[in-house]
Amino acid sequence: MTTAVSAEEPTTAPAAAAEDESTATFEPVVRLSETVQVKTHEEDEEALFKMRAKLFRFIAESSEWKERGTGDVRLLQHKQSKKVRLVMRRDKTLKVCANHYITPEMALSPNIGSDRSWVYNVAADVSDGEPTAETLAIRFANSENANLFKKAFNEAQETNKSLLSGSSAEAPTPVESDAPVAADATSVTQTGAPVEKGKEVTKEVEAEGDKLPEYKDEGVAPPPEKTEVVQGEEVKQPTEERPVEEDAHAATKESGPASAPAPTA
Repeated sequence: MTTAVSAEEPTTAPAAAAEDESTATFEPVVRLSETVQVKTHEEDEEALFKMRAKLFRFIAESSEWKERGTGDVRLLQHKQSKKVRLVMRRDKTLKVCANHYITPEMALSPNIGSDRSWVYNVAADVSDGEPTAETLAIRFANSENANLFKKAFNEAQETNKSLLSGSSAEAPTPVESDAPVAADATSVTQTGAPVEKGKEVTKEVEAEGDKLPEYKDEGVAPPPEKTEVVQGEEVKQPTEERPVEEDAHAATKESGPASAPAPTA
């Protein structure tokens, strides 16, 4: 069964749909007028070597190799210090999977059963933020690339070795001072400080310094003494009597002790 289409029915449906399309534009709420520069800390370094490779890390707990990442391994030399380090980033994410200096004690050993990979130990790899000791294996596309890497690796070792041997600083010159030193001292004080020659303290002065100060009662009258006759001889003995309050005040005056007791009422 066929349906007849009337000639009076409109045939401009696509054109009407095109007219209904929205032409509104939306402006962003926040415009970023300043571009943010992301630093990789490689701006002050020069790439001496670059080659694609795959990196593995040995896990001692499970005694197995795990892939660390695939990307370009580079040897970067700092423009000022001239030190060379190895940096490797993963493809696409550019996350660091190897970051360490090439030290003289490192040794590239051929991997068993492969002529295009090397195994070496790292004392401090900081790819994860904290320096950790790692056993790494790096594999290249062919043996030729592996040999080129080894050549550049050994040259970087020699560069860092020469920098380490030539960076021994001289001992600083001691600053002259007026204070006596141990070599010029003939004795030390009680605190252990050296005493300069010619300024030693004599034993007499030192002995006097060790004595306790004597207390003197200036202007205070001594207690009265009692005289007794024992076998024809007079013996003076101190008594328990003490001067009265008025006599004590009088004895402490600048004029000296009172000559006579105050009259009693």
